Amino acid sequence: MIFVAGWISLIKGWKEVLRELTRDFTVYYIETREKISSRVNGKAGYGVEDIGSDLVCLVDRLTVQSDRYILMGSSLGATAILESYRSLTKKPRCLVLVGPNAVFRVPSVWKAVVTLFYPGLYALICPAVKWYLRTFRLNVHADRAQYEKYSDALDAADPWKLKKAVMSVWSYEVWSVLKSVDCPTLIVNASKDKLHEPEILKQIAATLPNAMDLDLETNARTHSKEVVEAFRSFFARLPAPVVPTPKISHHSSPER
Repeated sequence: MIFVAGWISLIKGWKEVLRELTRDFTVYYIETREKISSRVNGKAGYGVEDIGSDLVCLVDRLTVQSDRYILMGSSLGATAILESYRSLTKKPRCLVLVGPNAVFRVPSVWKAVVTLFYPGLYALICPAVKWYLRTFRLNVHADRAQYEKYSDALDAADPWKLKKAVMSVWSYEVWSVLKSVDCPTLIVNASKDKLHEPEILKQIAATLPNAMDLDLETNARTHSKEVVEAFRSFFARLPAPVVPTPKISHHSSPER
């Protein structure tokens, strides 16, 4: 399994899921280029298309075979998987997408702030970002853990990459690539997670040619072993992969 975490996510937020997944799979955990851990030489793009291109190169280099691996991702990582799918030379067995973003909504006032703000002063603006999230974008009463997780991620983020990443994604829309994603797909929704827009996730599932939508209600549940149990159930219902028949060459002996 190739696992692509969400925007500036920390691996500790997926600890329970990864522990459960590694009982059954070899898991490649991918940290995308906007993460503080990434090594970027010179100028680089931080858009969904750039991350999708990284995934295409990664899959080509890993020792995985078509129809013998799974792509799983969350939020931006899930969107990047959708973006990359049409360019993959080795197609996955299925996709598991937790809260993929169709668009990245940034209000005009925040676009102005991000554009003008000097990343070296990030510590001054970070509290305001947290206030905006808990006040307008997150249901803190239903899922306090989601806010705490995002706060930790913001505290650990690289402000220079973060500014470029925000500016790179706010004009992106995923809709044009969905029809090309023809493999079985599980869309994991959370109806109480306002940030990932549950109704939009239902539209994504309805637009994909071969997808089902599962509601786990809260972000905390989508980051628990419950999502792995749901995936196992989904995976068990997939038809068996086609095993290629080996080709046998017949050579006639020359007449004497």
